Amino acid sequence: MKRSAPSMVTCVCSYLNPPAVIASPSHSKAMEELADHYVDDGGDAPTLSSQAFAALQEFLREQSQSPADHSEVALVTEDWRLSQFWYDRETAETVANEVLALCSGSPSRVACIACPTLYAYLKRSDPSVSVQLLEYDKRFEQYGSDFTFYDYNQPEELPTEMKHAFQVIVADPPYLSGECLEKVAQTISFLSQSNAYLLLLTGEVQKDRAAELLGLHPCIFRPKHSSKLGNEFRLFTNYDPGTRLGGWEQEK
Repeated sequence: MKRSAPSMVTCVCSYLNPPAVIASPSHSKAMEELADHYVDDGGDAPTLSSQAFAALQEFLREQSQSPADHSEVALVTEDWRLSQFWYDRETAETVANEVLALCSGSPSRVACIACPTLYAYLKRSDPSVSVQLLEYDKRFEQYGSDFTFYDYNQPEELPTEMKHAFQVIVADPPYLSGECLEKVAQTISFLSQSNAYLLLLTGEVQKDRAAELLGLHPCIFRPKHSSKLGNEFRLFTNYDPGTRLGGWEQEK
């Protein structure tokens, strides 16, 4: 039995695999134009009118000039029971760019303590960067060998090969208690090489404790979260970032 020829829309959709390419309104309009000018001569293969052929050429030209939108990074849903609040895009990109700047010039291993948003943006920006995510939420086991289970209540219960193995360490303690920061500081000490770069994202209320425990100074740049938290968050470093991150905040 002879099968009917596929429609021109079907052919173009198959040609433009993957399907997500034709999801926007402008794509649909182009498909409609093709359908309007499709000529079925009764044969096995569809043909195009001159108008439809010109429309197809224009459509493909637009596609080749339009980069895919990779501005957002998909993450699992926040679990508030684990005190999870993801950074907004500006914060994630700013901190990721700072980490990559610190890694430039020499191979450096990066540890992300309880900040999976940063891990995802780092890998998006530079898939070759060596990053280890230390995280309690086992949903992030999807990252394979880049994931290490971490419970801040056992701050040094980590693989021995990770001891003093990291040149850049970014930490975002899950809770704003002094106890949590103290234990995360123990983890940072366990992981860090001598003269390691440290970045801490936590509440303004931890400013004095961060200086006492880790010798950190607040930067002018203010981290933000997608969930619009009420607590004032800060970014602290143990090195002077110069003009990056807005620089260190001057003592009043």
